[in-house]
Amino acid sequence: MYFDLTDEQQAIKSTARDFLAARYKSERIRALAESENGFEQSDWEEMAGLGWPGLALPEEWGGQGLGIVELAVLFEEMGYALAPSPLLSTTVAGLALALRGTDEQRERWLRPLAAGEARGTLALFDAGTPAAIGGFAMEAKEDGDGVVLDGEKVLVLDAGTADFFLVATSDGRRHLVERSAAGVSVAPERSIDLTRRLHSVRFDGVRVGPEATLTGEQADYLPVLWRACVALAAESTGVAQRAMEMAVEYAKDRQQFGRPIGAYQAVSHRCAQMLLETENSRSAVYGAAWAADAEPELLPVAASMAKAYASDAGWRVPDASIQVHGGIGFTWEHDLHFFLKRGKANAATFGDAKWHRERVADAVLAKQAEPVTA
Repeated sequence: MYFDLTDEQQAIKSTARDFLAARYKSERIRALAESENGFEQSDWEEMAGLGWPGLALPEEWGGQGLGIVELAVLFEEMGYALAPSPLLSTTVAGLALALRGTDEQRERWLRPLAAGEARGTLALFDAGTPAAIGGFAMEAKEDGDGVVLDGEKVLVLDAGTADFFLVATSDGRRHLVERSAAGVSVAPERSIDLTRRLHSVRFDGVRVGPEATLTGEQADYLPVLWRACVALAAESTGVAQRAMEMAVEYAKDRQQFGRPIGAYQAVSHRCAQMLLETENSRSAVYGAAWAADAEPELLPVAASMAKAYASDAGWRVPDASIQVHGGIGFTWEHDLHFFLKRGKANAATFGDAKWHRERVADAVLAKQAEPVTA
């Protein structure tokens, strides 16, 4: 199948590349990494002005109504720039609301989210558990017509600046909880990735009314997971692309024995391998994004394939780029360690490569086990 970006998608890519390059130079990324929130509100407001929070959300609720291909285009550029932003967490929360929220919930939360006036995030994994997809331990204790939440969620993206959480409970449901609600407390966690904030969120007797519980159970949220995986895999592809370009540029400029180091096979072969992994990752990502928009029944396998491959490429390519750079690549002063850490963190988010390869294997084996019909 031949695939290329449309003129509109190319325009999104070009606008994102220019916008992010102008705002996230090396010095500013380092400054934001040391800041309290990890990003600046003015940057978020500009992204909202470009329509990014609502890019793939329905027009009916204030979004742009574009597809997952456009979302992948945007997130590849976010990874390329290593942009510190709560866009990923807010986008995934928006996709969940768009898919499983009631009209009242969408009006209350999705519309301002699509406009960039509110931010949300997912609170999935429980403290003291393996943080497995779908393995949620927090109970939703019945309390009249509502429920009460007690426990602690960890690895919550951008919780410190989110306006609301979508809290997963053991019955597979999701509950809308405002950050300002009584009994909610947020604490920062240490993360390998200094450009994206993680938090733990404590819920002490937090009551959730029936109007704040989304429809559906665990299996109903898998389409959100697959789309989130495509966006994250696209970001990892952008990380790989930027790290590869840094390696190639250095290999052309750095001289050893009177020749650019890129002339030596040990370096040129490494750069060729980086190109292979980056391009394969991009192909897998856009194949999955296309499936999400055109043939959703193919999305589960396609998304897992993309996430598995990009999870590896997102850290292996920066790692190889560090090797090409030699001693300078290992220093704190060089930017490559930021790309390596983002790639490593992305690899573990929304299921690691092993988990997704197992999903692909299960799907293939199940298909082979189907009886052959004439």
